[in-house]
Amino acid sequence: MANIFVIYYSGTGNTEAMAQAVAKGIEANGNTATLKTVDSASIDDIKDATSVAFGCPAMGAEVLEEGDMEPFIANFESIASGKKVALFGSYGWGDGEWMRDWAERMTNAGATVCGGEGVICQDAPDDETLAKLEELGKSL
Repeated sequence: MANIFVIYYSGTGNTEAMAQAVAKGIEANGNTATLKTVDSASIDDIKDATSVAFGCPAMGAEVLEEGDMEPFIANFESIASGKKVALFGSYGWGDGEWMRDWAERMTNAGATVCGGEGVICQDAPDDETLAKLEELGKSL
């Protein structure tokens, strides 16, 4: 049984709901999910992990949240090699470019991105999106 961290930033609650669905999938496989907001997480939490999930909504011109998530991910890149990473988030505009960029960034850092480009939704996740997120959690 593995302890898999789900680290996320949520401004409106949409990404938090998504994080909970990923955790549900992780636990459905008999693992333990530890949910943490990015401002309460540290790289030490996940340095020895083989799998981790990250969630962040699109901000500004389709980028990661810059105050907490961007610096955390920049630090994670140095330890990403060989890890399985699940990515998810919501957006209110655009076409998901921030998620494609994030997935490419994680791949370039040596991580294996589960589910291709991760799971995204516009605004609040619907039942179909929640089911995809549970499957994403199971893939970890």
